[in-house]
Amino acid sequence: MELWQLSATRLAAGIRTREFSAAEAVRSCLDRIEAANPALNALLDVRPGEALADARRADEAVAAGRPLGPLHGVPVSTKINTPQRGRLLTHGVTALAGVTAAEDDACVAALRRAGAVFVGRSNVPAFSVRWFSDNDAHGRTLNPWSAAHTPGGSSGGAASSVAAGMTPLAQGNDIGGSVRFPAACCGVVGIRPTVGLVSNWMAPQDAGPEGPLTFQAWSVQGPLGRDVADARLALRAMAVPDLRDPFGVPALPETPPSSGSVRVGVVRDVGLAKPHPAVEEALDSAARWLAEAGYEVEEIELPLLAEAARLWSLLLFEDMRPGLAGMLGMADEGLRVSLRHAYDYAAGLWGEEPGTAAYIQGWARRATLITRLQELLGRDMLLLTPVSAEPPFEQDADVLDAERSRSLVAAQWPMVSLPVLGFPGVAVPVGVSDGLPIGVQLVGGRFAEDVMLDAAQAVEDRAPRLTPVLAS
Repeated sequence: MELWQLSATRLAAGIRTREFSAAEAVRSCLDRIEAANPALNALLDVRPGEALADARRADEAVAAGRPLGPLHGVPVSTKINTPQRGRLLTHGVTALAGVTAAEDDACVAALRRAGAVFVGRSNVPAFSVRWFSDNDAHGRTLNPWSAAHTPGGSSGGAASSVAAGMTPLAQGNDIGGSVRFPAACCGVVGIRPTVGLVSNWMAPQDAGPEGPLTFQAWSVQGPLGRDVADARLALRAMAVPDLRDPFGVPALPETPPSSGSVRVGVVRDVGLAKPHPAVEEALDSAARWLAEAGYEVEEIELPLLAEAARLWSLLLFEDMRPGLAGMLGMADEGLRVSLRHAYDYAAGLWGEEPGTAAYIQGWARRATLITRLQELLGRDMLLLTPVSAEPPFEQDADVLDAERSRSLVAAQWPMVSLPVLGFPGVAVPVGVSDGLPIGVQLVGGRFAEDVMLDAAQAVEDRAPRLTPVLAS
């Protein structure tokens, strides 16, 4: 087995014990990038010389007996919308071609301190606001399972690269499924942590005008990996208390054990989009495996998730409206059409101009929904939901016509409801249907990532291993 096929956990252990070197691990991943990336276009700004120099420094630290971080020597990619010192920061926009970051974002700095070796920047849609990773600045990223289907967005390059074996781990961010949906589309694991667990502090060169409130309160940084153990390892490395983040926690929350057996409520449909048969089958499999693992599984109705999904289209799009003209002025045609369709969908729910009163009431209602969901879940209950009501979408489905675009937004209720509420979720693969990976989402109580990931591990232990996709 080649080193690029090993998990991040296995690579970190092998580098630490000097079974193999960080330079060998990075060289193997760079060779895999050279072989697979031309077809997939997942990674950008790959600099082999710099990555190998960082790997050699990592090996020197091992030889000198210095303290090592949990990801010491492990190859990782970072997203082109997240500042990394000296690297491209284009957001997938032609007008920002050549822009580089002067300083690391907080999550990138945390990965660097953990010993990660950065090997490339992952591709996104323009301004990271589509569920498809295509832009005029860098081109289209393909799904290693099917060129005709999206790798997801906005962290599509991250998911595609992890699935194809270019890196064992990738950093992503999520305000509407941008970690979890690409993970599911490509057959890997993606974690959206509780808001505040991982610092979302933006390096000054990327701050500009203050971001909208929804971006500040909903967007999170999270990892993608080929298995649950790797994603958990990366999450722990990224979860560093940072009070520069206005929503950050001052210390990592304690994680007391649950008081008894953990219940799982299966939520299949909230009345917005009927689940596809392949999605139903994935939920059936995951529910059965969780029951086999000792979880108390029951079917439940949870209409508050539908309400939260509708609030996403109100609060996010109204927050974006003041800057919309400037964004569209730099956007590519795909983004312009996609946003027009998305605003049409929101107008069908809230009217053409919802107004200040609806906006204020939406934020107030959000607080009530958060309290109700936390009272339900606590630390002793999880939700099992689809990732989307549909399997991975056909390429550019959001720009084909308004009706198809509306169906996509409705199908993504599991992706958009969580950011509104700030709860953690993980997408975990379950199997393959018609040649495409299918996953499920597990949702935990606030700061109950450990309980959620234990359940994800129980699903993974019983599911077929899908990646790395060797044919790429």
